[in-house]
Formats: sequence, structure tokens, C-alpha cells
Amino acid sequence: MTISYLLAGALSLSICAAAFAQGTPSTNATDTGPQVSAAARKIHESALVVDTHADTPGRFTDENFDPANDAGKGHWDFAKVKAGNLGAQFFSLWVDPRKYQGKYAIRALDMIDSVYETARQHPDRMTMAYTAADIERAHQNKKLAALMGLEGGHAIENDIRLLRDFYRLGVRYMTLTWANTNEWADSSGDTHSTTVQHHNGLSDFGKQIVQEMNRLGMIVDISHVSDKTFFDALELSKAPIMASHSSARTLTNHPRNMSDDMLKAIAAKGGVVQVNFNCGFIDEAYRLAYEDWDAKRQAAREAQQKQQQTPQPQPNPANPQQPQFDYAMGILENQTPNIPRPPFKSLIDHFDHIAKVAGVDHVGIGSDFDGVDCLPQGIDSVADLPKITQALLDRGYKAEDLRKILGGNALRVFREAERVSHEMQSAAAPAVK
Repeated sequence: MTISYLLAGALSLSICAAAFAQGTPSTNATDTGPQVSAAARKIHESALVVDTHADTPGRFTDENFDPANDAGKGHWDFAKVKAGNLGAQFFSLWVDPRKYQGKYAIRALDMIDSVYETARQHPDRMTMAYTAADIERAHQNKKLAALMGLEGGHAIENDIRLLRDFYRLGVRYMTLTWANTNEWADSSGDTHSTTVQHHNGLSDFGKQIVQEMNRLGMIVDISHVSDKTFFDALELSKAPIMASHSSARTLTNHPRNMSDDMLKAIAAKGGVVQVNFNCGFIDEAYRLAYEDWDAKRQAAREAQQKQQQTPQPQPNPANPQQPQFDYAMGILENQTPNIPRPPFKSLIDHFDHIAKVAGVDHVGIGSDFDGVDCLPQGIDSVADLPKITQALLDRGYKAEDLRKILGGNALRVFREAERVSHEMQSAAAPAVK
């Protein structure tokens, strides 16, 4: 029985390997993006460039990554930051809700420490920032302003006191959900799941969270949330809200993206949508190809699970400590599709569409660097940001508008969050006697 089981496992693995062992997304790019002209470079260098979402703290924490070194396959290091003229980076603190269940806050604190330690180790290149004025001051001193955003409200562990603590530690936005619905807000990632308890948007406690974020001066981020949660937060928030890393749903029909109605609504209240560079969010053909591939992977996973049913799991011959079933499943879980990267144009189309629908005052950069496996052709790291300036200049955008898109709009929303906070705290303060 053992021999036949192992033979069946080997056959299954060979089938899986043939179907799914395709490596990382294709890097055979033919579109390198536009050549950056002297005029575009001058505009780009004159701007205070702000990116509202990079997942590099995961590398700081888990890999002891020092950005003074080459990022390798990563998207972000100090040399690339300088080449891209990045002035301020909101570092994402993403806590995997499955891996860190029961210790979300501890994981977030570890990542916060990693950002502070990176700034401490490189005070000549990077400084912590807590206000819009801090960002401008760092820029004047030719240093990168480092800020933090908490990606996923589950990280506060349903404790509003933890929310305040994270603010005190420098967290300046919170994404209300990640791909998982939490105990007080619905996510776009599991809208149709029948095993998840939904809230029809924000629960009463979720509404308290938004109000407290306003009071603190923490930007309400609605990337990842369900449409109902989006409109609940938009209606409730006294300060403009932000999508820190989302794109346009009209162009790429992914629930993580903003519909035209959402773009208009967020603009009407002074908010901003920061374009995500992830291939699956900026190119419909890529999205459909990925979903087709993922459906086939899921079918293979289910077939593998049925085939491996046995009272006693047998060992993997290459590693006797690991069951054959786990070995096979590991192969399926860790595959990424070999789908060609979308053209550079797909990314620029999203900037252009959002600017046309919401207005040029309501679009910016939320790259998702170091958080995605696939970027469009021509964008390999933060060093390629000047190409976006060139492409938008080619489409007729003026220097003043480009400076807004590159960072001015995000700074305006940050200032408004601070202004609302000051008003709310002043109104709540006791009268001076």
C-alpha cells in the first residue's frame, strides 16, 4: 500500500508540476516605458513625490533588509529612492490575519520597530515624519520622510485604545480592512463568502473607529473595503478619506478598485485615490488570465485533496518528516502564473481615467511596491517613477497638475485630516477657567 500510495503521489505531483510549475510572472518585457526627457525630469525633480503604500517593512522585519544595499528582486532601496526622487514613503504595516492570529498587535509593533530602526541606522537618508509639515521639512533637508499606515483594521484587535496607541507610535492612516472582513467592517475580499459574518458595511463599533480616527488625525483608508463600507465611511468621516492603493474599476473590473461613482463621491468630499501598480488591478486582460489560472489551481488543489485521502499520511520521500500530501499542496500553494506583464500604458490609463472622472486634485501614487509579484512593463522599482511624469506630460498634463498627482494631493488630504483633528479636539477640550 505504501508503494502504490507514493507512486500515486508522484504521478499527482508530476501532473501538478506540468500544469502549474511556471515560475514567476514573465519578465520578457518589450515595453520599457517612455524615455524621460529633460523637461519631464525637471518637473519630476521639482515635485515632492509621495507614495502612500509600500510593503517594505515586511523585508525590514523578516529579512533584516538594509535599504542601503541593493534590493535585489525587491522594488525599494535608497539608491532607487534617489533615482525616483521619492520624497515621502508611507510604509505599510500588513499583518497576515492567518499567520499571526492571536498576535496581530505584536506583529504590527515589530514592523513599526523595523521602520524606526531603519531611520535610526540611516539618519542621513531617512527621518521619521508625523505631520505634513514634517514631510516638507524632511524634503528641504534632502531626506526621505518615513511614515506608516496600518493595513487592516484587524490589527487593533477590536480595542480602540490600541488604535490610539498606534497613532502615538506614528501610524497616520489605517486601512479599515484588508482582504478579510473583521469584527466591525466588511471587506471586498470576501463579500460573497457564506462562512463570514458580515455587517452590511460598518458596524456601530466600526463607526466609532472612524470617528476616533478623525479625532486623532489618522487618515481613513478605504482600499480593500466593500462598497457598502466605503460609502458608510465616506458619509461618516469629517475629514477627506483616501484609497491608499486602489485603481479604476471601469478599466479593470476588480472589487479592490474604485467604480466611477466611488471616484466622484470621494472627490466630492475632498479625498484622493492613489493608483496601485499591481498588474491584476491595472489590466483587465491580465486579471482575467490570472483568475482563469487560479481557478485551475483551485481545481487541482481539490483533486489533490480527494486523491490523498488516507487514514495515515505517508512521508515525502525527499523529506520523511513532511507528509506527501503537504508536500504536494505546498507546490500548489506556492505557484505564480507565467502571464506576460501588462504594457506600461495600462498603468497610465488609470491615472488618466481617475483624473478625468474625479478631477486632477484627487489622484496620486500608491504603488504597492514590495507587496506585489507583478508590475507593468517599464516599472521595475521606485527608480522608474519619473516615467509616469513623462507619460502624463505626453498626454497633456501641465507641470502644476503633475506636482499634484506626484504628491501634492496626498499632502492636502493629510493636512485636512490634521485640521479636522485640531477642530474636534478643540471643541472637546474643557473651557479654560
